[in-house]
Amino acid sequence: MQRVITLTVQNSSGVLNRVTGMLAKRGFNIESITVGASETLGISKMTIVVDIANDKSSEQLTKQLHKQIDILKVDDITDSKIVSRELALIKVGANNTSRGEIQSIIEPFRARVLDVSRNSLIIEVTGKPDKVDALIELLTPYGLKDLSRTGVTAFRRGQQKGIQELKSFSV
Repeated sequence: MQRVITLTVQNSSGVLNRVTGMLAKRGFNIESITVGASETLGISKMTIVVDIANDKSSEQLTKQLHKQIDILKVDDITDSKIVSRELALIKVGANNTSRGEIQSIIEPFRARVLDVSRNSLIIEVTGKPDKVDALIELLTPYGLKDLSRTGVTAFRRGQQKGIQELKSFSV
């Protein structure tokens, strides 16, 4: 079962390495990980999507992450109402006749063409991972030449129950 865990960390050297090392050491498979600056100088946010066998392992992982140096807050947001997005760049084979077809495929996904060459298009799509997967599947018959995905970034929607319980994990 996939869990979405967000971390608030100090932006210092080695934090990402310590987090991924701890996950690998305990046998957790990272499906995706994103890291970026937050609204506070010197503080970064991580979103980790990890494959976890059961709820007990999830609780153990959260506790282990909380013990790590430079981690200020750990939040398993899997069961919450969340906003999550992923960006993908897709290079697909295209010629004069297929460009129109590809444009009609990507339009409902609100994807856009970033680059046009004689025999390919580069397409940008942003959305939930299942939306990105669906577009990739539809474009595959045209010949995927290259694909790059950012991984999921996410946080809770508005105020929700359970936030007080999570504050006990804050430093």
